[in-house]
Amino acid sequence: MPNAGITGIGSYLPPRVLTNRDLEQVVDTSDEWITTRTGIKERRIALEGQAASDLAVKAAEKALEDAQLDAKQIGLIIVATVTPDMFFPATACLVQDKIGATNAAAFDLEAGCSGFVYALSVATQFINAGVYQNVLVIGAETLSKITDWSDRNTCVLFGDGAGAVVVSNIGDENRGILANYLKADGSGGELLLVPAGGSRLPVTKDTVEKRLHYINMNGSEVFKFAVKIMGCAAKNVVKLAGLKLSDVDYLIPHQANRRIVDAAIKRLKLSPDRVYMNLDKYGNMSSASIPVALDEAVKKGFIKKGDTVLMVGFGAGLTWGASVLRWIK
Repeated sequence: MPNAGITGIGSYLPPRVLTNRDLEQVVDTSDEWITTRTGIKERRIALEGQAASDLAVKAAEKALEDAQLDAKQIGLIIVATVTPDMFFPATACLVQDKIGATNAAAFDLEAGCSGFVYALSVATQFINAGVYQNVLVIGAETLSKITDWSDRNTCVLFGDGAGAVVVSNIGDENRGILANYLKADGSGGELLLVPAGGSRLPVTKDTVEKRLHYINMNGSEVFKFAVKIMGCAAKNVVKLAGLKLSDVDYLIPHQANRRIVDAAIKRLKLSPDRVYMNLDKYGNMSSASIPVALDEAVKKGFIKKGDTVLMVGFGAGLTWGASVLRWIK
């Protein structure tokens, strides 16, 4: 039977760094205030004219090189993003053209910060069903483009970046992606959203003047949701895989807020040294945060062949999801 596993991984971060000290010059905040409440020290910002597809392409090329595949061997491209280059065509189609993946179908997937986990789950189904041999999954965001830099409660949180994985048929049910778990609660949609720009509130002079095209978040409610749901998602996906939390070698959480992660791992009774965090360097990169963190953890040698890895995401929608896999490289 076909079985999906990650055979290649790569990431890309824009070179421009925006520190907390830089933000002190923009809004009424301080490095201490940001660090103690979020754990973030700096974040990356896309260059002028750099769009989500540009970041995605660079991450994708690294993942293909790691998997030792040519782009023409990819059957499907899924880009998880809340900051597409445009409404249409899909960012995935732009990536397909730029990397020369002429044999691939392509579409975008939008599930907020859970996007990468959602996209990985979709890729898993296509591989396990025997439809494709290789699927390219990318989380790419340019959140700086939809951040209100006059709002100190949100502008300190977000950053730009992209991470990509190649998901392939590895033909080994004891390795690769062991289980995925996805859920949503649309009743919480208003807690985290960009109010205008879609068909509900099309672009007008009024929506622009009211700054309705930027991220709007009820921070305290999202915090409570995230702390609760991280533990729930982790426990459910581990159970689906027929494992226990004690079997997990490494947790890669969505990098949203240090206090959220600390509270969740306390509930899960996981040792902090089994949790990979890069939030301090990059901030919240939405759907890019998990693949970028996974890539770093692998490249630095924290995750090794045979390790059981748990990934948990949560975000706008409200959505949440988790994946557990056995690392094969």
